[in-house]
Amino acid sequence: MKTNNYDFIASWYDVLSRIVFLKSQVNAQKEQLSFIKSDQKILIVGGGTGWILEEIAKSHDDLQITFVEISANMIQLAKQRKCRNNKVSFVHLPIEKFNDQESYDVLITAFLFDNFARNRAEIVFEQLHNTLKENGLWLFSDFSNNHTTSRWQYYLLKTMYFFFEKVASVEAKELVTMYPYFMKNNYAVLQKKQYYGRFIDAFVFEKTI
Repeated sequence: MKTNNYDFIASWYDVLSRIVFLKSQVNAQKEQLSFIKSDQKILIVGGGTGWILEEIAKSHDDLQITFVEISANMIQLAKQRKCRNNKVSFVHLPIEKFNDQESYDVLITAFLFDNFARNRAEIVFEQLHNTLKENGLWLFSDFSNNHTTSRWQYYLLKTMYFFFEKVASVEAKELVTMYPYFMKNNYAVLQKKQYYGRFIDAFVFEKTI
């Protein structure tokens, strides 16, 4: 089985997410979409089953979207989504092997970096940072490892890593906090929201120079 590949559970990944987190993961992503503007170029990395494509299409039908996903089964599910007139290019690759010369107005990485060990997280961050235009937006959502107030979050995260190591060969053993990487690269925080008892962070970052 390939590392960080969700082929085995693609068909029931969304159901599992909603059982555990209700709509927290969904809302964390949906409530960022108002920052997308017409006629933009969007890069979605680790888009999973592609439900986000239909959410985007509710407000926009003139976007160019590149959808990068390592799981072939996830790609097949995403291709069935109704995207209206948005032009969607599906790329079946791990993001590290995605070599695109394009620049993007918006990046979307939802629950992506929690899959990576620190060295890979740093490489992927730098790669994506370089694809984002000046003043471009990065819609970022992921789990938080600030569990000083709730031990249940710590144990839930450990359980998740144990489970996904078995079913998806997730390489990470612990969560890498990505916020410092954004600050080091002078991103501005346009929006921050938290969900599921502050276990999920959702940021809208703007790339500044």
